[in-house]
Amino acid sequence: MPDIVIHTNKLTKRFGNFIAADEITFEVEKGEIFGFLGANGAGKTTAMRMLCGLSAPSSGEATVAGFDVYKQTEQIKMNIGYMSQKFSLYEDLTVLENIYFFGGIYGLNKKDLKSKSEVLLNQLGMHHEAKKLVKTLPLGWKQKLAFSVAILHQPKIVFLDEPTGGVDPVTRRQFWDLIYEAAESGITIFVTTHYMDEAEYCNRISIMVDGKIKALDTPANLKKKYGATNMDEVFFELARGAKRAE
Repeated sequence: MPDIVIHTNKLTKRFGNFIAADEITFEVEKGEIFGFLGANGAGKTTAMRMLCGLSAPSSGEATVAGFDVYKQTEQIKMNIGYMSQKFSLYEDLTVLENIYFFGGIYGLNKKDLKSKSEVLLNQLGMHHEAKKLVKTLPLGWKQKLAFSVAILHQPKIVFLDEPTGGVDPVTRRQFWDLIYEAAESGITIFVTTHYMDEAEYCNRISIMVDGKIKALDTPANLKKKYGATNMDEVFFELARGAKRAE
């Protein structure tokens, strides 16, 4: 039996008469790289906020890392990591200060923080940058550091919200190497992206349109189903009928 770490059943979020996420149902297995795609306004961010325990659903069911999204949001937050393109690190803290700060938030003690920070700096080749302010680092380095900090506490799931936005293609490829390593260690990756070439790297993909999941399968199966040569064509076929946008 597969080890299910995210389970949703007709998960819905309403804002007045507007249904942002409309009865979405899916499961994600342990160690899976799950792509969560959709155009702006499709409902991705709303869905992710519910799964992270940041927004209460209007109806439906969901568990994340075995915890209920209605009643156990604090347990969810301690068992996940989170990284976004927009905010993941404190620019006016040093590299090492960021590692210690977020490690402390995730409940690591001083002994574990010291050993894990050493390992992390070695893995990223950033020992010489440990005392530099984060704002002085190139964007690609910031993103790799932010991802590593998000999984410092070995969470069951890490949510990545458009993590490679604005990053050059070479650095994006290096970033995905880190994602593969994390998945191989058993961490489940839940990732949103606007880059359709990155969708090809996922084990499975869901595509949201107007608050609903319109497709969910492997990249190969989706391309076959829609007679497409790449994920751009699949996405366009599904999203071109969208009625709403941000």
